Amino acid sequence: MTLITDMPPFAALFIGALLAAVLRGHARSAVMLLAPVLGGLHLLGLEPGMVWQAQFLNYDLIPVRVDKLSLLFGYLFHIAAFIAVIYSLHVKDTSQHVAGLSYAGSAIGAVFAGDLLTLFVFWEMLALTSVFLVWARRTERALHSGMRYLIIQVLSGVLLLAGALMLYQHTGSFDFNKIGLDQDANGEMAQWGAWLVFAAFGIKCAFPFFHNWLTDAYPEATPTGTLFLTSFTTKVAVYALARGFPGTELLVYIGATMACFPIFFAVIENDLRRVLAYSMINQIGFMVVGVGIGTAVAINGAVAHAFNDVLFKGLLMMSMGSVLLMTGRMNGSDLGGLYKSMPITTGLCIVGAASISAFPLFSGFVSKSMIMTAALTEDHDFVWLILLFASAGVFHHAGIKIPYFAFFAHDSGIRTTEPPKNMLLAMGIAAFLCLYIGCFPQTLYQLLPFTTDYWPFDITHVLTQLQLLFFSALAFAWLNIRGMYPPELRSTNIDADWFYRKLMPNSVQWLIKKVAPLDRGIRSAIYNGIAGVIRSWYREDGPHTALAKTWPTGSMVLWVALLLMSYLLFYYL
Repeated sequence: MTLITDMPPFAALFIGALLAAVLRGHARSAVMLLAPVLGGLHLLGLEPGMVWQAQFLNYDLIPVRVDKLSLLFGYLFHIAAFIAVIYSLHVKDTSQHVAGLSYAGSAIGAVFAGDLLTLFVFWEMLALTSVFLVWARRTERALHSGMRYLIIQVLSGVLLLAGALMLYQHTGSFDFNKIGLDQDANGEMAQWGAWLVFAAFGIKCAFPFFHNWLTDAYPEATPTGTLFLTSFTTKVAVYALARGFPGTELLVYIGATMACFPIFFAVIENDLRRVLAYSMINQIGFMVVGVGIGTAVAINGAVAHAFNDVLFKGLLMMSMGSVLLMTGRMNGSDLGGLYKSMPITTGLCIVGAASISAFPLFSGFVSKSMIMTAALTEDHDFVWLILLFASAGVFHHAGIKIPYFAFFAHDSGIRTTEPPKNMLLAMGIAAFLCLYIGCFPQTLYQLLPFTTDYWPFDITHVLTQLQLLFFSALAFAWLNIRGMYPPELRSTNIDADWFYRKLMPNSVQWLIKKVAPLDRGIRSAIYNGIAGVIRSWYREDGPHTALAKTWPTGSMVLWVALLLMSYLLFYYL
């Protein structure tokens, strides 16, 4: 192992962010384009096994560790940052440029972190930099969504830090290697630490019931912001799970659930960017299943699908961002017929739709099929059936619904133009990569953590997938013709956020109504008792009259006094 003596992998993007904050015009654009290019070229000089060691407060840390897994995500994030920068060149908002490059740099720092403390630092930087991409929309909805997003992301970091400290107390090391949930033999503290780290990764990975930050915030960001958000946070979480919890069987069932439940919400959702947010959870579910299975083929499939998802989901988000920029609308009920005035965007969107649907010769097919094969090989037959259903579902809501309702369906009467050329170029690069990887998958397979001889174009795989896609398309057409497909309604759908949007406020109101009479009764009894004692001490016209009149200064003072007295009593007991 050798010592890295030059700059760390994330430095180029952070330097680019600093320069973007002070430069203007073409100089800023040049710096923003050079930052991911130079950072990517720097990665080509790194070899697996290289580390950068440091000490902080007597802790031995590994700020940079290079292996095939971290290199794969490093390449991916530099490609994603480059595409996102091109897509954002028309934007004049400095905050978005600085936040975007800083966010990308934080993601790269996280995947090269060799210890949990360094991971924690970049984990929180991901939250702090990305929230400005939501707030940059400058709407009230974006403000509130961004605040909820930030709270949940910071909470994830707190759990990560707590878990890391518990693991350190047992092992004496912060090294970020396989953690696993089988910590029973290592003591209760280590077991709690492992579960806390697992929960932190799960929140950022959008596990069920912890996913609403994604569907809430991503559709409220700017078109550029949504592209950046799509590329980094959840993929860092997938990387962290692949590093820390490979082969954890619980992940197989969590991932299967993630792959299925978003389908039902995506089908009824009107906001097309929110449809894609649900679709993202669906695709992450496939990755989580692969990590949970834990074999070489499954891990390869999971990280390969993460690589491809950034490209085809980014392409779909870019196409919808272009529609939003040019029309100011994003609801499927308000769109349609745009292929007449945005034919290039329509074609590029269809490439993304075919890729996410795993059509043969498109990128999604060459990675999703690896996960499906691993599920069958490891006797997860029921999980394989669930993933098969999820594959059909994603074709419905992302492969068909997105291009159909945005560009075809009914003619909304909107006539516009193609988006700026830089946006078309960014979409074109992503579309080219989707096709190239789909036709020449060995280019991607060579970067995977484990050596593989897997070949996706087996006749069985191809025919099975084509049959699935054919019958899914037939079902969509039949439901649409019969008028049975869920209509695009102007409404807001809620799922697990029902707990904090409906249940908690209603519960608090109910509790207040129930407690208020008791509160009034207790205060009245105490006031009357005190007044009675005072009357017994003083004459009828004595000082108690003034005291009694000024006593009710508010129930809050009384309760604070009672709580303080109770605290002191229990403290000294």
